[in-house]
Amino acid sequence: MSTPEPIITVRAGSKSFRSGTLALDNVNLSIARGECVALLGASGSGKSTLLRTLCGLETFSNSESLVEIQSQVLQHGGRLSAQVRQLRRKTAIIFQQFNLVGRKSLLDNALAGALSHMPLWRVLTARFTHAERMQALQALDAVDLLGYHAQRASTLSGGQQQRAAIARALVQGSEILLADEPVASLDPESTERVMTQLQRMNRERGLTLVISLHDVDLARRYCPRVVALKNGQMVYDGPSANLTEIMLIDLYGPQAAAALHGFSEPPPVTACAARIL
Repeated sequence: MSTPEPIITVRAGSKSFRSGTLALDNVNLSIARGECVALLGASGSGKSTLLRTLCGLETFSNSESLVEIQSQVLQHGGRLSAQVRQLRRKTAIIFQQFNLVGRKSLLDNALAGALSHMPLWRVLTARFTHAERMQALQALDAVDLLGYHAQRASTLSGGQQQRAAIARALVQGSEILLADEPVASLDPESTERVMTQLQRMNRERGLTLVISLHDVDLARRYCPRVVALKNGQMVYDGPSANLTEIMLIDLYGPQAAAALHGFSEPPPVTACAARIL
């Protein structure tokens, strides 16, 4: 059986900020088309920085680094390629903050996903074709928001706004969806609905998902694969079902791991057992 061609490839990715902080340290990652991958790790582990490098919002710092999208170079040696705009169309990113225009309707917010494909004069005049409006309505329908298309985004719940952000990504026509803590500020019911929608997009549309999460149980339930980061280094890459309590303790510390995973008495950890790899 042949190995599927990766849709995302990262090689030797390291990122240092001007403060001297090493955010990512020699990250190597390959994600196949249609995978659903959770990024786990404590705050400051490098999850958000990694997601931002995958869509060209950040560049790596070292000359050996490489990011490819569908075998096309997005960035190499810390420099974005000339085809970065074209590749960004294939990669959408949603954030915890939703980034919707509150005074605009959900339909208008979803239509914003079409802007990257439009000529400048249509962007400036906000002129959308009938086909584009139908595509936006279909995207809202896909996330169960069609009945709210005329409402202002600011009047809807956080979970509804996050699903509207997913619809906007669908209108963009992206084949990859990066989600940076998309449910961190949502209540449990909204969290389940958003994660279910993302899972459905993955299964029914073949959308490749990379989702940064803090909730380990969510990662296990919705994402077959987990990539774990600690101090900017990849310390685990494998099935989410294989995560152990000792691994979580190493990632988050005993008390944080207990709260995240729901076990009350963490087992004793030896120096050798605490290592993930």
